[in-house]
Parts: sequence; structure tokens; C-alpha cells
Amino acid sequence: METLASVQDALARGDHDEVLRLTDAILAERPGDDAGHELRARALLALGRYDEAQAHADDAVRLDPDEIRYRELLAEVLAAAGAHRDAAAEYARLARGDPAQQAWTLAEAEERLDADQAAQAADAARRAVRLDPADAEARLALARALLRQGDAAGALRAATSAVELRPGDRGARESLADAHWLSDRDATAFAEFRALAGELSGHDRDRVLSKARSLYGQHAGFWGRLALAVPGLFPLALERGWLEVR
Repeated sequence: METLASVQDALARGDHDEVLRLTDAILAERPGDDAGHELRARALLALGRYDEAQAHADDAVRLDPDEIRYRELLAEVLAAAGAHRDAAAEYARLARGDPAQQAWTLAEAEERLDADQAAQAADAARRAVRLDPADAEARLALARALLRQGDAAGALRAATSAVELRPGDRGARESLADAHWLSDRDATAFAEFRALAGELSGHDRDRVLSKARSLYGQHAGFWGRLALAVPGLFPLALERGWLEVR
């Protein structure tokens, strides 16, 4: 007979196909084994099979509604599947059960943002800040939510606090630059976007370059518009310090 211990070992090794094979046998014999459903859901989540993972996470929750681990797993599956509103609702339910668990409140704020629920994201982030005023992640989550709402002054305060708490955090610096831009402090915002573009790579660099391009375009004269029009010239000119926003 297959045992849950052998399934846990396979999951720890990252052998997800073996987990599926073992849990097939366990659940065929004991369909009401909540831990078997949990472990199968975790393997399916790792494999990107989100619908199946959700079905088994739902079964685990149904079989033992009081097991926090299962509800956390369900929230993780929903978030990975892009069901951000449902994931936010699960994290909110967890946070109501134990308000001192900062991670759940922060997760709710992030999922609310991904679900384009900026006002609710801000409410969750404020709760996280009240729980721990020195938590840079909470301050950053609040800044991002307030940016979505167009609250320039509030976003600037929250992002400034996040940078003060974690000076080297590039995400906090980017949000602070966004807040400066929203506050019409364009020169300060552009200087920070330029600095970040020199430090980041890949998608993150592309995102910051896009912001710098948009901001610069609001101020560009003839030569600036030329730099924007010629492919590849804007990043080079930005890197060399040839472009400024006053």
C-alpha cells in the first residue's frame, strides 16, 4: 500500500509524476484522504495544471475546512491560475481568522492589485501597515495601490517610507519614481528611471525604459523626438546621460 510519507518524499525531490502515480493509488483506495488530495494538488500546481490542482485543493478544504494549510494552498493555486479576485478572497478569509498573520494580508493586497481592485488593495495594505509600521513590503504595497488610485501625495509618502526602510530595494525605488512622476516631479522621476535602467535587465529593464521614454516624450524637443524615433537610440542616449528632463 502506498503511504503519504512516500508521497511527501517524492514531492520533496520534485518528482511530481511520481507524486501523481502514488496519489492515484491512495485516492483510489481512500477517496476521502484530505492529505492525499493536498499532495496531489501541490504536484499539479508545480506542473502548471491549475484546473486539476484547484479541484484537489477544493477537495482537501471540503474534507477538512479547518486546516489552514489547505486554504493557503487553494489561494496559491487560484493566484497561479490568474483567478486573482478569488485568491484575494481566500487570503482575506485567512487574515480574518488570524489578523496577526501579516503575510496573508499582504498577499490579499497583491492579489487585489492584480485583480484591478485598487481601493480594496489599499485597504488591505493599510491593515498590513497597522500590523507592522516598519514592514517595507506593507508600505510598498500601499504605495502601489495608491498609485493605481491616482493618490499622488499618499503614494509619495508610502513609497518614501518603503525606500527609507529598504534603501536598496529597486521595486521601492521604482514606485517612488512613479510617485514623483504622478506628483509632477518629472526631473526627479526621470533621474531615478535612468538609474534603474542601468541596474536592471530583461523585462524589468524594458518596463523602466518604457516609463522613461513616456516621461521624456512629454518634454522632448526636436533632438529629443529624434532620439525617440530612431530605433535603439533612446536607451543608448539614456545610458550616456545625453537626455535630461528639467
